[in-house]
Amino acid sequence: MNIDEIKRGIECVSKRDGTGINQFVAMTAAEKLAALDAEDYFRSRIARVDLADFDRIMSRPGGEPPREGDER
Repeated sequence: MNIDEIKRGIECVSKRDGTGINQFVAMTAAEKLAALDAEDYFRSRIARVDLADFDRIMSRPGGEPPREGDER
């Protein structure tokens, strides 16, 4: 996709949504930043995982059986 195709696509979408090109680009950048922040957050969580703790918790005996309507 070349720059002209990208520009036409942005113009088309922003016109359809009733926004300007600048607003579309700003919203798109904000969405990308939010996605990158989420990725960083989950990577930091993964780095702290203790699989031994996970296995210990998952091997505990269960509590009460599912209540009616919660079986799925």
